[in-house]
Amino acid sequence: MPVPSMTILYVDNAEQSGAFYARLLGQQPIEASTTFLLFVLANGLKLGLWSKHTCTPAPATTGGGSELAMVVDDRAAVDALYQSWSAAGMTVLQSPVLLDFGYTFVVADPDGHRVRVYTMIEA
Repeated sequence: MPVPSMTILYVDNAEQSGAFYARLLGQQPIEASTTFLLFVLANGLKLGLWSKHTCTPAPATTGGGSELAMVVDDRAAVDALYQSWSAAGMTVLQSPVLLDFGYTFVVADPDGHRVRVYTMIEA
């Protein structure tokens, strides 16, 4: 049975979104064109950014409908990333808060996709 190996976000401007994710992820894409960029993360996850204007077949829904979640080791790491990303001008949708699953915050990418950073609640 095949298993998913990549997440693709449809974006308005692949180069602009690529710059956002390069800063957020601390790495450059391994593939980059004006309409598609590909990041391969240390854990093997592939993140593609594809222009909604050139994707085929054309997506029915674009922008803002996805969330990437990133787990970190502890609350201090959540707070450090929050401070860094908010100081860099990223759009904060949720400041650090304790929810039922853990301590978390959320920023938005240029297309409104959400990026959540969290640490699990210790039992």
